Order: sequence, then C-alpha cells, then structure tokens
Amino acid sequence: MSPSATSTGVANGTNGHNPKLEFEIYHNVINNDLTNTAKTRHNINPATTEPNPEVPVSTQEDVDKAVAAARAAFKPWSNTTLEERGAKLVAYADAIESYKHEFAKLLTAEQGKPLAQSYQEIGMATTWLRAFSTMTIPDETIEDTEERRIVLRYVPLGIVAGLIPWNFPILLAVGKIAPAVITANTLILKPSPFAPYCNLKLAELGIHFFPPGVLQVLSGEEDLGPMFTTHPDIDKIAFTGSIATGKKVMAAAAPTLKRVTLELGGNDPAIICDDVDVEAIIPKVNPTFPC
Repeated sequence: MSPSATSTGVANGTNGHNPKLEFEIYHNVINNDLTNTAKTRHNINPATTEPNPEVPVSTQEDVDKAVAAARAAFKPWSNTTLEERGAKLVAYADAIESYKHEFAKLLTAEQGKPLAQSYQEIGMATTWLRAFSTMTIPDETIEDTEERRIVLRYVPLGIVAGLIPWNFPILLAVGKIAPAVITANTLILKPSPFAPYCNLKLAELGIHFFPPGVLQVLSGEEDLGPMFTTHPDIDKIAFTGSIATGKKVMAAAAPTLKRVTLELGGNDPAIICDDVDVEAIIPKVNPTFPC
C-alpha cells in the first residue's frame, strides 16, 4: 500500500494549521497518495557534490494512473466556484510561505542558485498564486440583438500536463499550477530530471488543499515527457524549456490535437554601444532577473 498523507497523521492544511511536510524522503503524488517506484535515481548537490535523496522514476503505468485520477477529479472540480478555488490558492500560497526556509535550502541544493535567489523565487511564486486567486473569468457578449444573443464563455479544458524546466522549478511550476487550478482544470506536473525535488514537495503540500486528482506530480527520466505529450487522454500540454524540445512537444501533441502552450528559451540580443552609461543601462536591459 502506498503511503498516504491522511494515514500518517498529517494536519489538514484547511483547518487553520500548517500541514506537516518532511524534506528527507521524496515520493510521487498520485490521487493524493504518496507513491513509490521500483526504480529510483538521485541528483548531485552542486555546492557540495554530495548525492541528494532518491526520487521516483515513473513508468507508463504511473502516468496512466495519474491521468485516470485526474479525469475522475475533473468533473467535480470543474463544478466548484471561482471563489472556492481562489481561496484554496491563497491557503496554498500561505503554506508554501510557511516552509520558505526549507524550500529555499532545497532549491539551492538541487539547482545550485545562491540562497538569496532561492528566497526571491519563492516570494515570486507565492505572489503569482495570490494574484491568480483574484482572477475573474467573465462571459463576453459578442452580439446582443433582437434576433440573437451570442455569448463567449470560457470553460475548463480537462487534464493539463505541466512540463517544468530546471532553472526556476518552483516559480515555473506555480506558473502552471495557479492558472490550471483557478480555471478548474486538473494538473499533473512533470519536473525536469535535473531538478525534481521542489516539484515533488509542492505537490505533496498540495494534498492538504486540493481534492484527490487535482494536483499530482510524477518524476522520472528523459523518457517520461513523451508519455505525457502522446497520451490520448491529456487535453493540454504546458511546456517551458528549450526551442528544440518545444518542437518535439508540439510534434508529439499533434496526432491527438492537444492544446499546447510553449514558453521557449532563446537568445535575445541587446546591442549596447560604447557611449552609454553601463551602470544605468544594465537594469533596463535586465530588469527582472539578477545577473
């Protein structure tokens, strides 16, 4: 039997108490159960060169189980109100913030960025969650005459797979979680093989705020991504990563006509002439991320 967050005496995050979250052992999250795999792997802490803990290596069977759970959860979740979903996002953001020290240390240990930047990423992630909690999805009246009334209404799509890169694993996972949850879709995260740890804990923490099947996570190796992009019962792929991989994602999603959102990295040149004030221009060229 897989370990369960409810069978270990963990506090319910919706009752006013912070849920208990351990950062030593890592599981997949399928249908709000913490699950293991026959094969595991680990990454190396780039600062110490010591091995990080073992993480699951998911198979097609794990993907199928997660997709089935997401499909079962979709209908009841899509019948919740925008206000209910927004409240859950705020509570989830508060819980992440309560573990900011643990998440910051973990992010540095798996990804290698300085601790100050890890705290910055967590702060940006909780800001995103709270911002999306205020989102409204109004109907749009396209035409209203004596003859007819045409209304554009946005409805949930279904199951979303979020493919997360290694460079900002918390922020970019939240960038998939928040819009999917607030619009009443169900979401399965697939972390980068190079940075799976924070994503696994984000979904584990989500157990205490979202119904089974709404937010899940599967870690694995390079072959895991195609299991999502080609799966016949996944409705949308949200991918952040390289241009080369983005092309593969789009091609793999085409046979099943999945909706696809691609946020692709690239090199955007900025030519700075020798007659400018360098100290003044650098913040304008790169205003968001530290150099």
